[in-house]
Amino acid sequence: MDVFANLGLLIIFALVLILPFRVKCIECNLEVFLFTCGVAALTLAGLIVIPGEQTGWSLEIIKEALLSPLQITSLFGIPIGIVQIVLVFGLLIYFFHHRMQEAIVGMVDRFSLRLIVFMLIVILGLVSSIISAILAAIILVEIINALPVVRKAKVEITVVSCFSIGLGAGLTPLGEPLSTIVVSKLSGAPYYAGFTFLFDRLALYIIPSILALGVVGVVLFSRSHTGDEKLECIVERETLREILLRAGKVYLFIMALVFLGEGFKPIILEYVIAIPSAGLYWINIVSAVLDNATLAAAEISPALSLEQITSALMGLLIAGGMLIPGNIPNIIAACKLSISSSEWARVGIPLGMAMMLFFFGILFVPAWLGFV
Repeated sequence: MDVFANLGLLIIFALVLILPFRVKCIECNLEVFLFTCGVAALTLAGLIVIPGEQTGWSLEIIKEALLSPLQITSLFGIPIGIVQIVLVFGLLIYFFHHRMQEAIVGMVDRFSLRLIVFMLIVILGLVSSIISAILAAIILVEIINALPVVRKAKVEITVVSCFSIGLGAGLTPLGEPLSTIVVSKLSGAPYYAGFTFLFDRLALYIIPSILALGVVGVVLFSRSHTGDEKLECIVERETLREILLRAGKVYLFIMALVFLGEGFKPIILEYVIAIPSAGLYWINIVSAVLDNATLAAAEISPALSLEQITSALMGLLIAGGMLIPGNIPNIIAACKLSISSSEWARVGIPLGMAMMLFFFGILFVPAWLGFV
């Protein structure tokens, strides 16, 4: 039974990777498709027995799926989640869109578009670890949506910016669920991880990457937007129905990621975490379609060396930008700007693979050559 269940999970994983790019109706209804795949994966996972581990459906998983979109943190005892943030900021923009348009028009009048693109990618990437990846993504899409640039340039800037935000959010426990989980799991011996643990380990790699992404964004923008187009700076005023519908889609998307993460848990526990460090780095490309927080929870433990922890995290953080389901900022941006899976992948996969290869060379090749 385990063999057939594992085979079924692999088939579902292949469908998640392939169908959004091949079937138009799935691409247009990605949330529903991923939710359905998540339910199927979790059902199959219940057929696999792993000693000491809960697999398949349970009340705890259902509760987590229902509450995760609504509670990622709390403020003064009040739960705050991605859905509330998306909804509240959508309403604020609905009521104050004229003022926001004036601010963006003023910014465009004072600065060149190339400088705006560079600063947008770099600043949001650097501050996402403090204001959270969710808020950084919401700020990003509202500015991008209003900029007087062609759609292709908007898509490219958005994808590069989400890479930057996803990387930057990994520097502190405030940035995203992945970083919170990692610090929590390593808070005891031997690492006694505190607030600056991730910054101390990853800043050397992440901060230069964010600056480099700013340059990449400007290059892509310059190729796509010639400046000949006469476009205006417009902050679109969505209807209340559209705002509510987007919040509902985000809710369903996060639920789907919870189900997919728990559904693929048997494969992660049985096979993935047993892979050597260099292999684990590449296997973490699955973070492009799975919740990277789930993968981090399964992979990261105090038994790993600092080098193993660093390589695993860099693999997760980079791969998270490659496809829409890979990271919360991607989901927010794709929903707001109506970016399809194919549009995202055309930019995200080549950029992500280039970064994966670059950091593979930095993290592993010197040791293999005996330099460290």
